[in-house]
Amino acid sequence: MGNQLTCMANNKSVTDSQIKSTRSSSSKKAKSRARLEEELLQQQQALALALFHQQQKVGRAMSQRYNDTAAAAALHRKGGFARSSSARPRSLADPELPPHQFLERPDLVSIETTHFVLVHGGGYGAWCWYKSIALLEEAGFAATAIDLTASGIESTDPNCVTSLSQYAKPLSDFLGSLPQGEKVILVGHDFGGACVSHAMEWYPSKISKAIFVAAAMPTNSQRAFDVFAVELMSPADLLLQAQIFTYANGESNAPTALAFDRSAVKELFFNRSPAKDVALASVSLRPIPFAPVLERLVLTQDKYGTVRRFFVETPDDNALTSELQHRIVAGNPPERVFKVKGSDHSPFFSKPQSLHRALVEIAHS
Repeated sequence: MGNQLTCMANNKSVTDSQIKSTRSSSSKKAKSRARLEEELLQQQQALALALFHQQQKVGRAMSQRYNDTAAAAALHRKGGFARSSSARPRSLADPELPPHQFLERPDLVSIETTHFVLVHGGGYGAWCWYKSIALLEEAGFAATAIDLTASGIESTDPNCVTSLSQYAKPLSDFLGSLPQGEKVILVGHDFGGACVSHAMEWYPSKISKAIFVAAAMPTNSQRAFDVFAVELMSPADLLLQAQIFTYANGESNAPTALAFDRSAVKELFFNRSPAKDVALASVSLRPIPFAPVLERLVLTQDKYGTVRRFFVETPDDNALTSELQHRIVAGNPPERVFKVKGSDHSPFFSKPQSLHRALVEIAHS
């Protein structure tokens, strides 16, 4: 009996030890799991930070002025064009250009200019042109993307921009710095069309051609707002539903900035664009300074009227509908109209090859 009691006591001791060991093991596992979760969270935060810095670097690279156009032109004349080594997949609806089509073409030296200056639309930045820049440079052209005031990585508060000339100042500064006799091809998207028009009036001798890509193309005394007014004020329109105004000077005064509901941005501007470009835009779009949208332009035939104009239509555009684009063209007819089939409001994302073909054809016209 005594042995039996001793045995039972020993068994109880073992059981208690096992319980303590199990509890200790469970506690260690819980701590280990918590530590792993914390490390995972830190890794995710580090990746997010790295992505942010990478996007900032891309933005800065896109915004950097092209300072070696003379050397580039010399390289073009020698036929020393770099071929693309890109491995990105091509859409069947937007096929890759044949390597011989625009590379190593001797007639490049016969055109007036091989330098494109790309002007983004409202809320966008120089970052949106990254595909067009690559394609143009691969084809032997020079390409410069401008960040307008309060756009891209330009740090001005959009609510503090009070005029079109202030908004377009980075473009004006660039054109003003060009050497005597040097010309560029201006490409304006969306509200960037108003900035291109402004530049055509002030620097007509520096501009070979002006290309309006789904853009405002105002006439004399017209506001960019007038061009977009029908779309902006239509109650059933997606553009109106997505608008978010800022009234930094009080609600009794005009809005100072315009942004768009993030949940509607994809359907509005990027309904045909790849997911990676939508993701880039979703973290890069900024509010649009609104005072420049309300400013009437002064455009004269002696200056603005001397620059050749072209328009590029985007048929599947939910922001600037085909009907409105036709009204813009009818109200201020350009020399020629191109159509990028299957493109949303951002053809540099959704149909970069097709847009590129139009740009190159215009350069050679």
